[in-house]
Amino acid sequence: MGRVFSVSVVLLLGLGIFSTPLSAQSGSGNRDRGFQLEQNFPNPFNPVTRIPFVLRDESFRDGKPAEVTIRIYNVLRQLVAVPTALDHPSGNATPVERLEYTTPGRHVAYWDGLDKDGRKVASGIYFVLMWVNGGQPLVMKVTVAK
Repeated sequence: MGRVFSVSVVLLLGLGIFSTPLSAQSGSGNRDRGFQLEQNFPNPFNPVTRIPFVLRDESFRDGKPAEVTIRIYNVLRQLVAVPTALDHPSGNATPVERLEYTTPGRHVAYWDGLDKDGRKVASGIYFVLMWVNGGQPLVMKVTVAK
């Protein structure tokens, strides 16, 4: 599985699919950004997964809410889905698309394994991209298993 991911990353970078370097993946290296994208659980998953992320004080400029977008892409750089927020004041089914968060801390997005047309996605590797306040995204790999 690791070799497949490595080959996929090389192909994606070589083709210019993702302009964000994968060195910006989740982990301790992104703490200086004011937010962190944590590993989804379970991973691999079928049929649902949760995607935790942390918003730090630095994400809230001048007392304004942090604007968060999370999107799921396939290896062909096609938008697959936008996960929904869990425990957000707007409701649990609110898409995390320019969604405002007013408090720092750990938050969770939910993906039901369906694409934007409501069809179950195929097994394989997908990429979660997360933007806060329109800045550079963080990238994380997730695996859908049958």
